[in-house]
Amino acid sequence: MIQKSSQPSRAQWKTKSVLAALALLFFATGALPLHARAQAVDKKSLWKSVPFAIVKFNDDAPKSWNMYHSEKKGLLLLHLWKRYLLLDVKGEEVFEIDPQTVKPAGDDVEWSLTDKPEQPIETPEWKTRDLVSVERIRFRLGKNGYILELQIPLQANGKPMY
Repeated sequence: MIQKSSQPSRAQWKTKSVLAALALLFFATGALPLHARAQAVDKKSLWKSVPFAIVKFNDDAPKSWNMYHSEKKGLLLLHLWKRYLLLDVKGEEVFEIDPQTVKPAGDDVEWSLTDKPEQPIETPEWKTRDLVSVERIRFRLGKNGYILELQIPLQANGKPMY
């Protein structure tokens, strides 16, 4: 006579293990992106200072300025006097940034792209020119505003460094 054991068989253990693993996987794929998004909203990116850049404001060097770059190419943060401007070089757009959202961190600054305003500043007369060792970006701030010119160093292959 064969006695049935009250303990589950190997096949039942395997089935329960697979179901538990699937449930864990389902939970992880659903909950982790929410957690990562919540952290990304709070997390400020480190913007590093751009060495060797040149800034001209109405064909003259401003007395107080600094430029920063992020890990994302084509985005620059310009600190001009008490003002911060986010430049999207590829999109040819400029956004005015609230200075209270930018936090100094040594020679660098911390700022989150989530603080970017919805509407850019009007920038007519946007011109980009490759001058062998630098890329020159020149545009007008507003319809009848000041001319801002940036010269950003290029890599040896001719692509922008930042």
